[in-house]
Amino acid sequence: MASNLNSAIIITIILLLLKDALGMVPAVYVFGDSLADVGNNNHLQLSLLKANFPHNGVDYPGRKATGRFSNGKNFADFLAQNLGVETSPPYLSLPFKSNNTSVYLTGVNFASGGAGILNTTNSGSCIRLDQQIDYYSTVYGAIVQQLGTTQAQDHLSKSVFAIVIGSNELLNYAKSNSASKASPQQFVDSLIPTLQGQLKRIYNLGARKFVFIGTGPIGCCPALREQNKTKECNAEGNSASVLYNKAVSSLLNEMGGQYSDMSYSFLDTSTVLNQYIQQPSAYGFTEVKSACCGLGDLNAKVACLPVSTYCSNRSSHIFWDFYHPTEATARMVVATAFDGSAPSVYPVNIRQLAS
Repeated sequence: MASNLNSAIIITIILLLLKDALGMVPAVYVFGDSLADVGNNNHLQLSLLKANFPHNGVDYPGRKATGRFSNGKNFADFLAQNLGVETSPPYLSLPFKSNNTSVYLTGVNFASGGAGILNTTNSGSCIRLDQQIDYYSTVYGAIVQQLGTTQAQDHLSKSVFAIVIGSNELLNYAKSNSASKASPQQFVDSLIPTLQGQLKRIYNLGARKFVFIGTGPIGCCPALREQNKTKECNAEGNSASVLYNKAVSSLLNEMGGQYSDMSYSFLDTSTVLNQYIQQPSAYGFTEVKSACCGLGDLNAKVACLPVSTYCSNRSSHIFWDFYHPTEATARMVVATAFDGSAPSVYPVNIRQLAS
């Protein structure tokens, strides 16, 4: 009895300290793919989808390759930074002990490079989104057990739940040459019911404030440009990205109407990145087609590996490797999500969501 009382007192003190010491929200819980992975894939022994080697991390503090698919920080880092909290640690890096609830209270990152909405996307090489939610369900259970249902729900309702997902399905679609290929609209429509179930499951596990980072113009990544004789963007990939973002926006709006206590901020990343691509000098960029790190045409024939070359002017490139943005791009995208307005981010920005 005394032990339980002491535990309750300790947890209450921790929550009060979190409220006083941290930023706009008590915690950030992150789900998604390589755009938000901060090291989970490092712990997947059989996966080749990793970034824990040079030249990744060349601009990260200590020039360390942490598993982020970037020259430095990524979307998850800048989201936390703007909210005034520490970057949530990768779930697979945490000690699996029964008393680690205090670690969970400051946020957890479940994102995994290669992950998608569908369980078949890069199966066996990443933590699929359904599995990420399974892991979060374990975290939720531990928090409820320690805090009690009421206090746990209060904590989670004030926290931010960030989702960055969908790019890998769209990339696979754009690269496909199948004769029976669905139209972009048909393909997007096939993803949304699964995503809807996943978002509702996260809601049912206490989430109330959602941040959804939509997909960028997939067709403009160096990997798809390189396949085009003119080195222009893949029109089909970009069309699918626009349709996907519209569909996710509609889904969130529908959920917002269904759940009166749910709020969300959606970033139309395609709109934002297209502005950078079409008017690069206005945003400080000089290279919009080539990857900074890689080999071959547009540095997009070979991934960013230790044998690859990388540019010295990384902040002037939109893309770090053949798929992923540079730290500079990620910083600017999240800044727009945080303080921007429609049509880039809506119905509220992240600052308004968190307040």
